[in-house]
Parts: sequence; C-alpha cells; structure tokens
Amino acid sequence: MNETQVTVIGNVATEVSCTRTADGVAVANFRLASTERRYDRLREGWVDGETQWVTVTAWRALAGHLIGSLSKGDPVVVSGRLRVREWTEGEARRSRVEIDARSVGHDLSRGTAVFTWGGGSPSGREVSVGEAVPGWIADALQARKASVDPLAAPPLAAVAPGARMADGGTEGDAQASLV
Repeated sequence: MNETQVTVIGNVATEVSCTRTADGVAVANFRLASTERRYDRLREGWVDGETQWVTVTAWRALAGHLIGSLSKGDPVVVSGRLRVREWTEGEARRSRVEIDARSVGHDLSRGTAVFTWGGGSPSGREVSVGEAVPGWIADALQARKASVDPLAAPPLAAVAPGARMADGGTEGDAQASLV
C-alpha cells in the first residue's frame, strides 16, 4: 500500500498539547501554518501568499520530545504521512489536512538549536544516561569543542553501555561531558 509522504516547512501556530490513549500511548498535536513567500517583481519585494493550515500528530517518544522542544511561533520542518480527514457536519462537508509525523525539527535556516539525546534537560546540557552516543558523534563534538577551546581534551574512546571507566564513572557520565 502506498502512503503519501510529505515534508512541510512552517511555524508552530498553537501550543503543543499532549494526551494519552486508553492504552497509555502518548500522542501530541499542534497546528502548523505554512505561508508561501514569493518575490513580486511589480512591487520589487517579497510578498506573502496563501497560508496552509495543517494539524500535526506525533506518537510515543516523538510526542514527548515535542512538548519539551517546541513553542508557539517556532519555525519547524515536519515530515510524515499525509492524511485528509473528511466528514459531514449537518449539510456542510468539512475536511482537515493532517500529518502523522515521523520527524519534526527546528528550521535551522532561520536560527540555531541545541540538541540533547533522549530528551535530556531543556538547558541542553545533559545526555540521557544509558543511551550510547555513537563514536563518530562523540569525535565530532570533541573536534568542535577543540576548535573553540584549544585546551579541550582529546576525543573519547568508545565506552560500552553500563561500563565503568578508569575514573570510576559510567558511560553516562562520559556522554554528559560531551555536551
């Protein structure tokens, strides 16, 4: 069965709401506004076109991450399965466009963001203990740190999940020090 996958760029138009299904599965929703921008040669400037309104739905871990990451007005990129819901209300036909989100992120063409693994603290300073950070990511973080701080430590060796390190700490401690 073919599913229509879409990617939409826009702004979070409502606060993210989160609930749980009867089975305890987290589900989050927000409205996304996507407004076309085009250059008008007659006016010699950029003008806004029509705004498309989409309801974004996310499930499970993604739902939880949205609550701690998005605020009304944030520029985002949303990718997922397109759904068009249609129903009749009295004699009027109604419809709503939805995206069952697979991935949601801030639009970095319009600003910067700080990423934390596994939904760490909002300050962006923690990594979830027990979630292994791939070695190539640890090396990249160390390289970035070294380019800013010439006294930064050399890259960390890969540490197995749950392993004790020479200083008595765990791999979670090593991951937290990467950020």
